[in-house]
Amino acid sequence: MEAKKARAAKILARLAKAYPKAGIELRFSTPLELLAATILSAQCTDERVNAVTPTLFSRYRTAEDFARAHPATLEKEIHSTGFFKAKAKSLMGMGRALVEHHGGVVPRTLEELVALPGVGRKTANVVLGNAFGLPAIAVDTHVTRVSQRLGLTRADDPEKIHDDLCAIIPEAKWTRATHLFIIHGRRTCFARKPACPVCPVLALCPWPGKTRPG
Repeated sequence: MEAKKARAAKILARLAKAYPKAGIELRFSTPLELLAATILSAQCTDERVNAVTPTLFSRYRTAEDFARAHPATLEKEIHSTGFFKAKAKSLMGMGRALVEHHGGVVPRTLEELVALPGVGRKTANVVLGNAFGLPAIAVDTHVTRVSQRLGLTRADDPEKIHDDLCAIIPEAKWTRATHLFIIHGRRTCFARKPACPVCPVLALCPWPGKTRPG
């Protein structure tokens, strides 16, 4: 375990040097906005979500606004993010739950967040880490792929991956680690053909499927 912790620290240090501006790419100004944006980001790029949310957030400023939304109207407003019917249902349910159980305020605990409609552990941890500044690892497809290839976890289940990473990364660095793994997955460690020859952590990566120059 100590050896794995030491290697994880080296990996994070090199990724931090390679991506000094790594951070959340969803644009938001309040916890509610980030919660809504993260719900919309499922199976969708952050860029597409960011194209939709300025208009959306100008119309839906409070949890009550989402709770009272007209389904067909909201579906049309978020249509381009995909799965718009399910996402509209989640946004409206999230709004109602916040109004009914939290006075319209986004809660600050994992347990309360995952109890909201449309909110899983990944979404909850995104909100905790980025809206409230609390230590949180959010496991998405990039975090899964990068952590597996780097040998930091052997798990496939997101909750187990989360627990494995929490065990070897200092709590204060959980949110930062999430950002670094995500940007590395987007910029270098691609799913189909990773850019291994230019990878900043190539020397620390045990993955046997590395690509070669050219």
